[in-house]
Amino acid sequence: MIDWIAYAWLIPVFPFLAFVLIGLLPKRTLGWEDGGGYAVAGAAGALVLSMLVIWDVLNGQTLTHDAPRSTWLIIGDFRIEFGIWVDQLTAVMLVVISVVGTLVVIYSGGYMHEEGVGRRRYYAEIMLFISVMYGLVIADNYLQMFIFWELVGLCSYLLIGFWYEKPSAASAAKRAFIVTRVGDIMLMAGLIILFKYVGTLDFAVLFGQGAGSIVSRGEIPQDMLTLATALIFGGAIGKSAQFPLHEWLPDAMEGPTTVSALIHAATMVKAGVYLTARTYPLLVQTPESLLFVAIIGGVTALIAATCALAANDIKRVLAYSTVSQLGYMILALGAGGYLVIHAHEAGGYAAAMFHLMNHGFFKALLFLCAGSVIHSVGTNDMRSMGGLRGKMPITSITMLIGSVAIAGIPPLSGFWSKDEVLAAVYEGGEFDPVFFALWAMGVATAFLTAFYMFRMWFMTFAGAPRSEVHAHESPKIMTVPLMILAGLALVSGFALFVGEGFMGFIERSIEDLPVTPLHESLTDIAVRIFTDPLTYVSLVLAVAGILLAYRVYYLPGFDRSVFAVGVRGKLQRALENRWYISQFYDDFAVKVWYGFALVADWFDIYVIDGIVNGFAYLGANMGATIRKAQSGNVQRYASLIILGIVVLLVFILYVLPWGGW
Repeated sequence: MIDWIAYAWLIPVFPFLAFVLIGLLPKRTLGWEDGGGYAVAGAAGALVLSMLVIWDVLNGQTLTHDAPRSTWLIIGDFRIEFGIWVDQLTAVMLVVISVVGTLVVIYSGGYMHEEGVGRRRYYAEIMLFISVMYGLVIADNYLQMFIFWELVGLCSYLLIGFWYEKPSAASAAKRAFIVTRVGDIMLMAGLIILFKYVGTLDFAVLFGQGAGSIVSRGEIPQDMLTLATALIFGGAIGKSAQFPLHEWLPDAMEGPTTVSALIHAATMVKAGVYLTARTYPLLVQTPESLLFVAIIGGVTALIAATCALAANDIKRVLAYSTVSQLGYMILALGAGGYLVIHAHEAGGYAAAMFHLMNHGFFKALLFLCAGSVIHSVGTNDMRSMGGLRGKMPITSITMLIGSVAIAGIPPLSGFWSKDEVLAAVYEGGEFDPVFFALWAMGVATAFLTAFYMFRMWFMTFAGAPRSEVHAHESPKIMTVPLMILAGLALVSGFALFVGEGFMGFIERSIEDLPVTPLHESLTDIAVRIFTDPLTYVSLVLAVAGILLAYRVYYLPGFDRSVFAVGVRGKLQRALENRWYISQFYDDFAVKVWYGFALVADWFDIYVIDGIVNGFAYLGANMGATIRKAQSGNVQRYASLIILGIVVLLVFILYVLPWGGW
């Protein structure tokens, strides 16, 4: 029987080979959609191999400490080796990347059909994007991961700015690249600290608990490990668009909607959550960093949810939704670390990864539904939509399923994972009361999520049309992926109850930590969820959010102009301006950094260049002056020589003795 897990290194090769072929083959050989066939084949090949590897992991196989490695660089006695790391966490990421990536590429055959000459570049870039994300999640050390981490950032820059002729797209791409670089610098600094003290970035050494943690082994002081883990999480703040580096993601909507679906559901922003989860063996040794992680996640979830309330661009609503849901995942990881330390439970860690998987399916569904709408009506503005339910029935129903799932209504997937997230955060309050406040923020976010998602659905599909655009349902190449993702959004939450259950499966990826294995039966899990009063708190608030959206945006007679007057008007303007956070960054860049750049430019011109040019001017003028002394008169030369000898004798006979020489 073949051990497919040993061939996991081939998973990134399939899409990378497609990238090379699309980029280098003559145009006449590209075939369907100018390379779309190669892209589908590359994504499908990676999907098949990913499923085979996942099957091995489900059967108890992993490839971690004993994985074969290859030497990349040798410097004296120091060598850098690269390898693969496949465990339960890797398997979850492979599920999301392979399924969502393949469906997005297939969907692109319809969405990008009218793009013309740009299709070849699009398919090449999206194949490279998927390939490097695979490389990131199977890396067995931080250096290897960092290389793919940077390539993920490059691909997102290229795809966000795909329509580079539009100033807004070019600006959004630059903004995403620059803001995420801030996080990348923090990540690099954290890795440098680890390498300085431990001497390696290999997971097998850093995470191995057999002889104790790297702190107990005396390899790194506790305060430096805390600093290193906080800085590593800084990389996740940038890549996963967490507060205060979250504003690049809503602006990234300038790229094709298919790119948005990939970034939000399977690649770019999920990389930060994966990095945090992968660093768990180090984070649980640093409670201060865990609390920092949880606070950032809770604050991000709530702030992003409020910004989605007033957004009128359908993709921007979903973008803020992504930021908010990523905040849930980060919050669960922070709270889960406290549970590992104090209760020896992996509930928070498992809940975060469960929500990551479910979110990948329903968020890809929501973005591709938005793409279907935009493809049909030609606008992103929900105020110009309405009444599309009858004209686009498949898109309407599938987007409704995605909206119900993200709102956390049972039995759809979002309910199960969001409930586990909030339960873990509330349990963390037993060890630090800050988590009670964070739980309250999470519950408030659940209400806001339900409200703004159904606000979006009602404005788009319900009521009477608000424009004369002739809408129509998208072709099957686009609607079939929607139906598949809708099915996954319906059933993926039941992974909680299949086999050993998702929670028991994923917790084995941190079995080296002091975690008590989960012995809760699947029936007990269901009983616990539905007998916990806290479950109904978030559920009632979610239903209330849906009903409020129904009253405001569907039933006639509600005057929404009340939101634009008085104190509520100021709040409305603040929400429309994204709490002025983006404006603050723009003003800070113009007034502070641009001002600093002007000062630096002045210093460079008048001080640095002034000194250099001054010496050149002085040398040239001295040369011109001395040149005049070269008259060719021998008597003058002799006089100058005698004068020089006299001055030298006076200096030797009188000046030096006077100075004590």
